[in-house]
Amino acid sequence: MDLRSDSRVFAALAAGLMTLAVGSISASALAAADDIKMATTTSTDNSGLLKYLLPKYEEKCGCKVRYTAVGTGNAIKLGENGDVDMIMVHARAAEDKFVAEGHGVNRRDLMYNDFVIVGPHADPAGIRGAKDLNAALKKIKASNAAFVSRGDDSGTHKKELALWKAAGIDPKGPHYFAIGQGMGQTLTVASEKQGYTLTDRATYATYKDKTGLEIMVEGAKTLLNPYGVIAVNPKKYPGVNYKGATHFIEWLTSDEGQQAIAAFRPKGAQLFFPDYKK
Repeated sequence: MDLRSDSRVFAALAAGLMTLAVGSISASALAAADDIKMATTTSTDNSGLLKYLLPKYEEKCGCKVRYTAVGTGNAIKLGENGDVDMIMVHARAAEDKFVAEGHGVNRRDLMYNDFVIVGPHADPAGIRGAKDLNAALKKIKASNAAFVSRGDDSGTHKKELALWKAAGIDPKGPHYFAIGQGMGQTLTVASEKQGYTLTDRATYATYKDKTGLEIMVEGAKTLLNPYGVIAVNPKKYPGVNYKGATHFIEWLTSDEGQQAIAAFRPKGAQLFFPDYKK
C-alpha cells in the first residue's frame, strides 16, 4: 500500500469536504440574510391570514418571512429598536408617530376590517343590536356586567380605550378585567366570565365556535379597523433588510397581493378587505 498516495487522497477528500462545508455555510448565511423579519399583530396571526398569505410570497422570493405576533404597541417597539425589518399594525396615530420620529419609511395602507363588541347569549347588559355605540358602553358599565380588556397596548386595546373616552366613561372597576393578553385569550376569558369584549371581526370569527360569544354591536364608523405596513428606516438602522421589506410591501400592495388578501375567506366569509390605493 502506498501511504503517500493514500495521504494525498485523504487530503483531497478533506479539502473537498471543507469546500462543501464553507459553501453550505455561505449559502445558509445568504439565505438567512435574505429572510424578512416582521412584527405584526395577533389578529393577523390568530385569524389565519399569515399562514395563508406568506407561503404565496415566499414561493416567489425564495425567502422566509419570519414574524413575531404581538400587540401593536409591542410591534412598534420592535421596529423602534431595529429588531425587525418591517411592521404590519393597526393603530394609525401610533404608525404616523413611528414614521415622524424617523423609525420607519414608506407607510402604506394595506387592508381593513372592523371591530365588534361581542358578549354572551344571555346579554346581561341588554345591548344586542344597539345602534348607538356610546349608549351600549354606558349600559355595560351601568349593568355591572363583566368587560374583558386586552390591556396590552395593542391596536385593539388603544381603540377600546378611545371608545370609552368618547362615551365619557371610566371603565375601571371590579367588573373590568385588563388581562394583558392577546385577542384569542381575551375572547376565551370573556366567554368564561360571560362578559363582553371588543374584538376585531377576523379573530372573533376564528374563535366564535370555541367561545359561544355573539356579536352585540357592529357597524359604527368608529369601529373601522385599518391596517398599515411600514419598512424600518435603513438610515437609522443600517442592519435591517430594507430591500427585502420593501419588496414584500410592494407585493402586498400589488394587484396580486391585494387580491390574495381579498381571497382569504375561511368558512366562506371575507375577513380582510384590500385598502391600498395607488
